[in-house]
Amino acid sequence: MHIVLGPSPEPRGPDGDTAQPPWRAVSLDAGREVSARDFPRGQLAAVVRAVQEGSERPDRIRWVWADTREVYPELLAAGIELARVWDLRLCQRILRTAASASSRGVEYAPAADLSEEREEPAGRVPPPRVDPRQASLFEAPAAQPQPRGPACDQLIRELEAQRRAVSSSPEPHRLNLLLAAESQGGLIAEEMHHEGLPWNRGIHERLLEERLGPRPEEGSRPARMQSLAEHVGRVLGSERLNPDSPQDLLRALNAAGVRVGSTRKWDLMAWAAEGGAHVEERRELIRPVLEYKQLYRLWTANGWHWLDEWVREDRFHAAYVVGGVVTGRWAAHGGGAMQIPRTVRDAVRAEPGHVLTVADASQVEPRILAAMSGDRALAVAGRDHDLYLGIAEIGQRTGSALKDRQAAKIALLGAMYGATSGDSAAMMPHLRRLFPAAIELVERAAEAGERGGQVATWLGRTSPAPDEAWFAAVRDVGTAQAESRSRTLSRSHGRFTRNFVVQGTAAEWALCWMGEIRRRLRAGGPGGSGLRTRMVFFVHDEVVLHGPEEEAEEAHGIVGEAAAAAGRLLFGEAPVDFPLTVAAVGSYAEAK
Repeated sequence: MHIVLGPSPEPRGPDGDTAQPPWRAVSLDAGREVSARDFPRGQLAAVVRAVQEGSERPDRIRWVWADTREVYPELLAAGIELARVWDLRLCQRILRTAASASSRGVEYAPAADLSEEREEPAGRVPPPRVDPRQASLFEAPAAQPQPRGPACDQLIRELEAQRRAVSSSPEPHRLNLLLAAESQGGLIAEEMHHEGLPWNRGIHERLLEERLGPRPEEGSRPARMQSLAEHVGRVLGSERLNPDSPQDLLRALNAAGVRVGSTRKWDLMAWAAEGGAHVEERRELIRPVLEYKQLYRLWTANGWHWLDEWVREDRFHAAYVVGGVVTGRWAAHGGGAMQIPRTVRDAVRAEPGHVLTVADASQVEPRILAAMSGDRALAVAGRDHDLYLGIAEIGQRTGSALKDRQAAKIALLGAMYGATSGDSAAMMPHLRRLFPAAIELVERAAEAGERGGQVATWLGRTSPAPDEAWFAAVRDVGTAQAESRSRTLSRSHGRFTRNFVVQGTAAEWALCWMGEIRRRLRAGGPGGSGLRTRMVFFVHDEVVLHGPEEEAEEAHGIVGEAAAAAGRLLFGEAPVDFPLTVAAVGSYAEAK
């Protein structure tokens, strides 16, 4: 059963109100309309709750709408969680790119344009202190018309178009799984945003004061940063230096004899390492610069302003962008949700009587490569232990040059990311001999990319095609300079497609992993009544759950079972393990 939710084709309510246009709910069974109901937009939560409570199997209902970000936050605020949805916007984005690749054979003509790029809807970021629509502090906000978007009948036609596109795919089961998983990801992202990651403001402020000094007045640096800024100026012989400006800092470094092209940490460290007998002297020269840059990063990325903007009632509400990276990985709409710096991790604290369950998947991408390629030798290398160590053990037995873990890691990552020089390139023949199926898969993807072709992940997310300017530049070999540029562009796109198939499939595994965790949490507990533990944070290959201490053991089991189930869902009974490191902790810092 599908229920499509969207604006009614009638733009006005019965009283002529355009600020709250009516909405429509249409029930579909096997694609045929069973019933339809119009209702005021303000009754959305009540309508959805009534349908859920009146259904014997609400978990079998798949809700269909244009954009999860526009609808689900309102339902969550009303205490309503849904089991399954179909997010037409997210699915359309995948299908548009798939249809652009002639080799994929996906036939898709959108019936509604849902591709408009815009800022995240209201509610995704902390609200302003004063409503900008208010003329004065104590006036009520003026009523504003709600954006209508495509009407419900258009959404039904779009759903039909998407279902036809899936049917036209060479692998309809896989593509359907991808679209369902991406839609589920939209639910999970909103639920994590709504729930929030427990964040102890007092501890965070203490950490800031220990590193930076007391909170400064607006427009001023913290005391320790100011003192260090003056010290950097003296060391570099530039008393008026503004170390916050990369341009000013680079000029001062060059004038002091530090011949670097940028102020990046690795460039400065490389310059110091080249000092021969003067290495320590060089290190002393750049040490205060590196220390200042570290404090500046803390102050600007996770300082007091960040706390004011992103932490509300001791919760950090991460604003995720599902599929925000072209490979399908998630991104963040501000707030730095995809990385919590080590310096502030201790502020992530479970509430009293609760625990954080932190689950980190190990070496996902090489394991994904083993499963996709069917390379049993690589699968065996990762069974029950560290995959890179397993490769080294195979190398020792076979007399290969891959005899230690570090060499194995460099070689395999180089194969997946397209390293064409140095140790990675030198080890490629050994990898090709030990793991021929795995290396053939990534090299075939790279060759397609070098020709300007498109590749796809295991479930069918398709890489974007290069633009016409790329093709023109690659075809231009009239001069030695043009020919060199052509080779560079071709190889660069080959490196992109080489990694796209692996990283994108790893993102699909992560979606299925989170979906399985979510389903098991909802079905766990006494009599299947559901656990109170919830997912509250996600970054690439790691999830964080927060729940009562008495549920910690069951939550630990769930994340492991879900990882194995995600592997089976994608790859069947492929002999590939997806091991986790799982810790039940009071502070996020304890898990790292």
